[in-house]
Amino acid sequence: MQIPIPFLKSKPLVSVVRLQGAIGLQGRGSLNDAALAPVLERAFRRGKPKAVALEINSPGGSPVQSSLIGARIRRLSEETKVPVYAFVEDVAASGGYWIASAADEIFADESSILGSIGVISAGFGAQVFLNRQGIERRVHTAGKSKSMLDPFRPETEEDVARLNRILGQLHETFIAQVKARRGGKLKNDPDLFTGEIWIGRSAVEVGLADGVAHLVPGMKARFGDKVKFRRYGAKKRLIPRIGLSLAEETLGLVEERASYARFGL
Repeated sequence: MQIPIPFLKSKPLVSVVRLQGAIGLQGRGSLNDAALAPVLERAFRRGKPKAVALEINSPGGSPVQSSLIGARIRRLSEETKVPVYAFVEDVAASGGYWIASAADEIFADESSILGSIGVISAGFGAQVFLNRQGIERRVHTAGKSKSMLDPFRPETEEDVARLNRILGQLHETFIAQVKARRGGKLKNDPDLFTGEIWIGRSAVEVGLADGVAHLVPGMKARFGDKVKFRRYGAKKRLIPRIGLSLAEETLGLVEERASYARFGL
């Protein structure tokens, strides 16, 4: 006699992807589209997850990489019909918020920093130091705009105007992304797109987040106490890659630390 085996209902699965660090090119930031592509593919497609939860802790970085990562998240979500929820830890600012806006809903801690919807360009000028040392800078170009904002030459009004035009275009793209994703949730706050930041509940009040919640209890409240979590993340390099000097690796870490420092972190 065969004894019938009761139907075993599988526990709901939530894929968790950790996105921590500055956003940049390979070797100059811990988050970039090339490194995250296979991670996101597995998170959305392995095990038929009920949702993908993003753990975000990023002060921003490259606008292009932010856009590529955000677009990939949206494509995978739409292809697999798997919703995305973002949970902000310390900060989701600038490019970090761009990525968060790719989620269907955004949640934060009471003390999380969100926003900074703006674009920044920073550099230095060393022409006075070179002159004092008796060093002459020689630059030859084919094309009058080829040597823009050379840090070893005096800044020109034409270069500054060109840079401001570029920054303005990038800012408009960023604003369009946030408006497209957050839609009617955004409040009519005059500081929303000025680069201002908001903390916790104030971010919810202006529409940058949907609520104050943490990942595990938030997903259990939505999918039940028996929900399972499967974590995914890009592998960290223990030593510098061949061809990437220790000095370059150290510089990348310094730049990342400076990005967090802008928000008091």
